[in-house]
Amino acid sequence: MPTERITFAGHDGSELAARLDLPDGPQLGTALFAHCFTCSKDIPAARRIASRLAAMGIAVLRFDFTGLGHSGGEFENTSFTTNVDDLVAACDYLASRDMPPGLLIGHSLGGAAVLKAAGRLKSVKAVATIGAPFDPGHVAQNFADALPMIKEQGAAEVELAGRTIRIGQKFIEDISQESLKPAIAGLRRALLVLHAPRDEIVGVENASEIFHAAKHPKSFVTLDRADHLITRPEDAEYAAEVIAAWSGRYLPLRPPAPPKGAPEGVVRVSEVDPDGFLQDINAGPRHHVLADEPEAYGGTNRGMTPYGFLAAGLGACTSMTIRMYARRKKWPLTHVSVDVTHDKVHAQDAERGDAKADHFFRKIRLEGDLDQEQRTKLMEIAKKCPVHRTLQQSAVVKTDLVEPSA
Repeated sequence: MPTERITFAGHDGSELAARLDLPDGPQLGTALFAHCFTCSKDIPAARRIASRLAAMGIAVLRFDFTGLGHSGGEFENTSFTTNVDDLVAACDYLASRDMPPGLLIGHSLGGAAVLKAAGRLKSVKAVATIGAPFDPGHVAQNFADALPMIKEQGAAEVELAGRTIRIGQKFIEDISQESLKPAIAGLRRALLVLHAPRDEIVGVENASEIFHAAKHPKSFVTLDRADHLITRPEDAEYAAEVIAAWSGRYLPLRPPAPPKGAPEGVVRVSEVDPDGFLQDINAGPRHHVLADEPEAYGGTNRGMTPYGFLAAGLGACTSMTIRMYARRKKWPLTHVSVDVTHDKVHAQDAERGDAKADHFFRKIRLEGDLDQEQRTKLMEIAKKCPVHRTLQQSAVVKTDLVEPSA
């Protein structure tokens, strides 16, 4: 996944640091990601969601709000309103590159910010929130003990997630006065609310209030055992998969014509976890599956093995070929099913002259009022399945090394 490190001017002219994660292939859409309160663009959840969407063909801009991460400015002088203004500035930057965002994603307070900002961004068609508060003032509970000092001195340093953050009275006043209900009710965009029932930072009742305040189309998905920061890789990947699948219904993702010599388009396989074997497989913007290895072989068993996919291709092609022939003949075939198993012949067997090291076994079931002659003919047709022929014949695989993007 190519990533550009960029900067753009925030609400007060401060230089905001950002990453623009781009698809390896054609860009079909653009998303803008807003991180959680006092977090940064580089938290694992943001990286994984951006990676998944990029694999789908959607570029993702994730940036640090003013005064956080690698961005300039003083966080002490920011507020919820300035966060929203930073989001608008990020959208303006993307529009200047002729890639205005169609999707907004916000995590925690960033979720509240995208709900507020969406009405100002004409290009946005869909909004997704993760663990977002219905009341932005909710975040003040994280530093309740410091509120008297902030009020008295105008600002104070607080400890949040092991880091010292200086928070100003302007921020406290702004979140205490903010109400998201009108913005949510007038959103006029598709809304996806993701929240974990066990979220101890922002209770799941916030998701309920956001959902009930919104008008259709709207969807709610529970993140089960996830924590507020979505720290477990499997939770972040699940959230990313849900957002990617859901957003495809609302974003105008129009894939380009397939490249010359590849009538079915490009199947792109991207590594998900360099410490394991999990692979992200995309065939255009709408078809996504996972490949993996069993746990006994060092994988996580979250997807079919490569040979499983090969067997699936043989089984699917077999069934389709039989159906195509029976339909043309108008035979009473009511259902086809194909069981495929694969066996790897030991090396010593191959050395004894058995040239076929891989054996695929098919069990075909044909249902319907077919006579014996028809059944026999359909079994013959099964052998003419294109994938069957490919496996029986020699295939040519050409490989090129592609240099990584700068």
